[in-house]
Amino acid sequence: MKNTYHLLLIDPQNDFCDVPASYLITDPLSGRPVLPTLPVPGAHADMQRVAQLIEQGSEGLDAISITLDAHHRYDIAHPSFWMTHEQREVAPFTTISAAAVRAQQFVPRDHRALPRVLRYLDSLEINGRYQLMVWPVHCEIGTWGHGVHADVRAAYNQWEDRHCKPVQKILKGSNPWTEHYSAVMAEVPDDHDPETQLNQSLLENLGAADRIYIAGEASSHCVKASTEHIVAHCSPADREKLVLITDCMSPVAGFEEVHTAFLREMQALGIRLATAEEVRAELIANANANAIANG
Repeated sequence: MKNTYHLLLIDPQNDFCDVPASYLITDPLSGRPVLPTLPVPGAHADMQRVAQLIEQGSEGLDAISITLDAHHRYDIAHPSFWMTHEQREVAPFTTISAAAVRAQQFVPRDHRALPRVLRYLDSLEINGRYQLMVWPVHCEIGTWGHGVHADVRAAYNQWEDRHCKPVQKILKGSNPWTEHYSAVMAEVPDDHDPETQLNQSLLENLGAADRIYIAGEASSHCVKASTEHIVAHCSPADREKLVLITDCMSPVAGFEEVHTAFLREMQALGIRLATAEEVRAELIANANANAIANG
């Protein structure tokens, strides 16, 4: 019987990758290299392993889904949204709580947004997953940073040509009023924006597979949030389908303990941890078994 194996690749985007100079492009306006704005240490090597995995295990992979952070410059989690009470800029990696906004330590640049911002922060904190983090502007729609790492794109393009079907692209984060780490749903879904609500289609596509491999960036945030939501919306039996490829993901610098705790918690729930080499062997074995079954 044919097994269906699905690769879910979270945010394999240039802005998250610590790529070498040879991978950079030049800004035609300034003449300077365009640099990733939120590089995750180790992500370039992670993506090279992912690309090699897709290339070498192509015939054993039945589906590939890729999530893409897709932000506007003006976003509640970007510096341009905020200022301090002294009218100063808010630095990236600043955490903003509802209490701090009520105390006017931080205020939205558009003062009319204050009631909506407070409703959002209150809801976010009630959920208990995150407090608002101000990140550097990243994965801005239309920029080089929003694009997919070159090696990964080349590998999945070859897979598309061989299998005569597209890689599914799942965009998240274009609503500027809510953080959207997870591919499954935003941290605080917007009742008026279906794209922030539960992505039932993605869950159904993943659920149809016999095995789901998960990789991408960053393990401390978007991989973590996506996996947690997938686990929350699948049965205990379906958790056994999930495999985290541990050497194809890395944490944001300073969040290494979050990464370690995430892997430990998922393993305790029955999710398997594997290396790219172990997964490569499984994909090749699946391709061979399928070839035999098809005569």
